[in-house]
Amino acid sequence: MSGEVVLVILIIIGLIGRSPIISTAACVLLIVKLIHLQRFLPTIERRGLELGLLFLTFSVLVPFASERIQTKDIVSALTSWPGILAMVGGGLATYVNGRGLEMLKLDPQLIVGLVVGSIIGIVFFRGIPVGPLMAAGITAILFKIFSLISDRL
Repeated sequence: MSGEVVLVILIIIGLIGRSPIISTAACVLLIVKLIHLQRFLPTIERRGLELGLLFLTFSVLVPFASERIQTKDIVSALTSWPGILAMVGGGLATYVNGRGLEMLKLDPQLIVGLVVGSIIGIVFFRGIPVGPLMAAGITAILFKIFSLISDRL
């Protein structure tokens, strides 16, 4: 199956699954292919994740820049149980994301399973795709658990 057909299928699945991110990404890549700018695909592949994380970080930090979050809000959030749990959750999430990035570097074809799994989660479970790193991180944890169990059998 050609890359263009796969991208069109992803656009359709994204529309059906109400995932504008998947549809938009597939549309942009299809346009890149159709106007013969494939030479930029390796750069998009190498730097796309970094750019995505940069913009995600922008959106998370805007409340600080716009001064909607004050120093007293930060102190109270960091000294309350929900705030402490949020810090632990953030730390665990970044650790899991790091393991996911390592796994994707070692086995890049896993992205196919991650994308298909994300699409299934969007369409059937009304999930929200937060990105391949968390999915790869969870995969890394599942892989470790599976390896431990299968070694004991």
